[in-house]
Amino acid sequence: MPRFPAPALSTSTVVTTVLAAALGITAACTAGGIGKAEPPPVTAPDTRTPAASAAGSALTAAQAQAALLTQADLGSPWAPTEGVATWRDGLLKASTETPDCQRLLDALYADEPLGTPTGTHAVAAFDNGDDAAQLRYQVLDRPAADVDRSLAWLKKLPKTCAQFTATTTRAGTQRVEVTDLGLPAVGDARQGLRVVLTGRNSDGDQTVLTLDVAAVRVGGTAITLTDGALGGISSDATAQTAQRGAQRLAEIRRRARVQA
Repeated sequence: MPRFPAPALSTSTVVTTVLAAALGITAACTAGGIGKAEPPPVTAPDTRTPAASAAGSALTAAQAQAALLTQADLGSPWAPTEGVATWRDGLLKASTETPDCQRLLDALYADEPLGTPTGTHAVAAFDNGDDAAQLRYQVLDRPAADVDRSLAWLKKLPKTCAQFTATTTRAGTQRVEVTDLGLPAVGDARQGLRVVLTGRNSDGDQTVLTLDVAAVRVGGTAITLTDGALGGISSDATAQTAQRGAQRLAEIRRRARVQA
């Protein structure tokens, strides 16, 4: 996938939430489907942070904005989102009997793998114009202990929710598989998941939704990203994007300590 520079997203001193209206998507592989999303590789050094940094000062809204990844970081064909993918309501608004698995579905639908943000919070969302994938990237200021509890919950899901069925509001029954998504040794703690929903559309054709989820704690702050598309996506791209995001957040925190 070619890459070329693109203007960075503007930043502001207020916390930004990127929300949009429905985005229609079509592809030959599924009804209303999407192909695979493969963001360009990103290389970044190990960003492990000393344990003492966990007690560092909270991020300001401006610092959280500065820590966001941008269109320029992702490269072409990623661009600021134009709307919410139709598969979000169609497949992720779903129910299941197991409490942990229901919590996972709710977190995926809300794009909140670490739970509802309570402190400084910044978010950016992007569309892949070639494959109609969507990526949502967040920076959150939360106590390290709270983040670690959420990471521990995510870590157990490949066992407690390895396979289950979910009843969706628009796409019938889906078979859901949850597996571990390996992440590089970035930040102070981390966890990644791959969630695959498989079902059939009204024509009887198989549909597959793939969602990669990554969460990384850097001191008393965290980043999360979700990357999803109908079809397949590159797990390497998800890991590399998380690595770059952790690097940027660590640098923002370092500058804040120097200036304090």
